[in-house]
Amino acid sequence: MDGSGYPLGLSGTGILLPARILAVADAVEAMASHRPYRPGLGIEAALQEVSRNKGILFDPDVVDACIRLFREKGFAFE
Repeated sequence: MDGSGYPLGLSGTGILLPARILAVADAVEAMASHRPYRPGLGIEAALQEVSRNKGILFDPDVVDACIRLFREKGFAFE
């Protein structure tokens, strides 16, 4: 969101909404899931991290929707 991303330094609404949604979804899944080089951090740690970077790296509305999806709607990765 702040223009620090690759490749063109796009920021804010210059980043398409589907890309902003995918950025949050990918970050949460990557942090929460086990990787060969490290154990998964868990969904709560992942949600805290995207929340901490809300408005900086991630779209605030998308982060809020993601948190609602997990905490209020009971979504879980299979």
